Amino acid sequence: MSDGTMTKGTWVAFGPAGAVGSVHRTATGYEVRMIGEDRARGVYPTLDVAKSALRAALPPGSDWPEFREH
Repeated sequence: MSDGTMTKGTWVAFGPAGAVGSVHRTATGYEVRMIGEDRARGVYPTLDVAKSALRAALPPGSDWPEFREH
């Protein structure tokens, strides 16, 4: 029986030129991955903190990405 709690989820970050990274919900938090990198940037305690970390990883002057849940 499920209590309706989501244990997994993915949010893809899109900039003007396409996908720039993603946030993945895991058992330990929210993992940030950037497109073209082999390893995760880190695991963060909340979705908002993970989104902020992804934005901070973008080059200076980049437009803020739009996050879409998948």
